[in-house]
Amino acid sequence: MSESREEITARSAGSPDTSSGSEAAADKAAPKRPRGGGGGKGLTRRGWTVLLSGVLVIAFGLAGAFVQVPYVAIGPGPTYNTLGDVDGSPVVEISGHQTYPTAGELRMTTVSLNDQITLFGALGLWASGRYALAPREEYFKPGESDQQVQQENVQQFQDSQSNAEVAALRHLNFPIKVLVQEVVSNSPADHVLAAGDRLLMVNGRQITQEDDVRAALAGTSPGQTVPITFQHGNDPARSASITLTSNPDPSQKQGFMGLEPIDRADVPFNVKVSLQDVGGPSAGLMFALAIVDELTPGAMVAGEHIAGTGEIDEKGNVSPIGGISFKVVAAREAGATVFLTPAQNCAEAAAADPSGLKLVKVTSLDSALVALDDLKTGKPTPSC
Repeated sequence: MSESREEITARSAGSPDTSSGSEAAADKAAPKRPRGGGGGKGLTRRGWTVLLSGVLVIAFGLAGAFVQVPYVAIGPGPTYNTLGDVDGSPVVEISGHQTYPTAGELRMTTVSLNDQITLFGALGLWASGRYALAPREEYFKPGESDQQVQQENVQQFQDSQSNAEVAALRHLNFPIKVLVQEVVSNSPADHVLAAGDRLLMVNGRQITQEDDVRAALAGTSPGQTVPITFQHGNDPARSASITLTSNPDPSQKQGFMGLEPIDRADVPFNVKVSLQDVGGPSAGLMFALAIVDELTPGAMVAGEHIAGTGEIDEKGNVSPIGGISFKVVAAREAGATVFLTPAQNCAEAAAADPSGLKLVKVTSLDSALVALDDLKTGKPTPSC
């Protein structure tokens, strides 16, 4: 662009007259108009055209270089070995309980997302073949600030860690407790229970997992009073009675208490995940595998480089995630030879054509553990 502008400027400033002979003669014969004091000739139509074109080119160049567009660029992000360290800190650290040596890699994958891009930047990223462009509104709700988006991503990441811990410890037969995750404002449970309270009994049913709460309320009706037993922090257990109301969801006919239960591990040791600048829920499966590996004898992956992804719930079910095509690229570039793939992402992952990367289909934590054991012993594994 700069070379073209310089050429145009040079031609408009000092080009020889290109008028035809007859036009030149006519100019000579025509009487000269009086000139203003000290002024030169005005620009010709061609000069104005060249000048205007130059201005437009400069304006377009400035807009393309500095004005942001309402798109985001998505591409392969960094990967992290959940069995290793990052900046000297273990990604997964278990304290207060015996752990066992691990070997190899269980590498979680991420997607990079850049929402501060200009027109030229977007075109350059798209032309590289490593990135895709998507409307910004698909990732940022209208009116939502960057800080709100960051908070949501951090919360999802923290929830994935908690779910991974519960799923892993449940698989290893450690006890589980049920806590109140949220209390609906102005509901029957409001001012009786608080977030973080432990549920022990509901309507005469012992609570050992969150599904027990829903089962205890099945068959109840609005206006019915049900007894509950709960524990607030380290206080002694106490009892209360709650009168149920109608459920805000018309399809739900049973009585409404107004709380959201959640499973959490009930163990005397700590599981800590240390990883900065990562958000979203998709690392859950790889966290859960690392926890199981550290708490059981023997190396789960026997020195292999395993990568993967997948959102996980407290029961160990694996859900699909976004950006799988970029994650398999990141995994292959990081040296992985096997990629644990949520079953519903298999078609998209295979379409990415990850040369040299074996895609192993998983539906749960248990299925992933079986697949890893089969890989060690040379047995066939379910593939995409």
